[in-house]
Amino acid sequence: MTESAREGHFVQSLERGLAVIRAFDATRPELTLSEVARICDLTRAAARRFLLTLTDLGYVHTDGRLFRLSPRVLELGYAYLSSISLPEVAEPHLERLVAEVRESSSVSVLDGDDVVYVARVPTSRIMTVSINVGTRFPAYVTSMGRVLLAAAPDTVLDDYLRRVPLRRLTSRTITSEDALRAELGRVREQGYAIVDQELEEGLRSMAVPIRGRAGGVVASVNVSVHASRTSVDALRDSILPSLLGTASGIEADLRVV
Repeated sequence: MTESAREGHFVQSLERGLAVIRAFDATRPELTLSEVARICDLTRAAARRFLLTLTDLGYVHTDGRLFRLSPRVLELGYAYLSSISLPEVAEPHLERLVAEVRESSSVSVLDGDDVVYVARVPTSRIMTVSINVGTRFPAYVTSMGRVLLAAAPDTVLDDYLRRVPLRRLTSRTITSEDALRAELGRVREQGYAIVDQELEEGLRSMAVPIRGRAGGVVASVNVSVHASRTSVDALRDSILPSLLGTASGIEADLRVV
């Protein structure tokens, strides 16, 4: 678009700031001030102002001569991916899983100390609390939360356990830090979590991780059942293969979104 054809609302400084960010790529991970000015067709003074502003905002790092993007620039794209792609991608897979196993299924992400439901396909209601997209539960006492905590770096998990009180919600709730750490170790090793009536009496759930393009765990998908009709062994033997297949399907679609 030429400058004469642009609308009156067009902010040229924003365009130039974004151009500075786009100047960095896989072949040019580090650039000098002069190189940024040349690539973006800016004066050295203008390039310097943009780079220092981006540095102050945390989007660029510098050693005084070379500039490079910081991981914070990922926030610019993550807002779109997290708010649109995952729920839309997951829902048809959840619908197929629910039709197959005849139990409710959900996808959650970790938000602070809680899991937050971002997609859900219910069958019969098995909890006293109604679950909808946006519902939050303490991560330590849910199968999806344990999958996400098990995938977290040790420092993140240490901070979580220092900060979060492990309250007893039922007679079965794990409230010992050592016992929870041991359980998270099992989850990490086996690749799935089962929570048996720790969040609510009569409720069993099983969850597996959903991995993003880079291979890290970005979410978790579960199946919830009533304890009176589905045993823990039945969860493992009959539902786990279908749940793993659902996670794999979501991951495949996320890679092409």
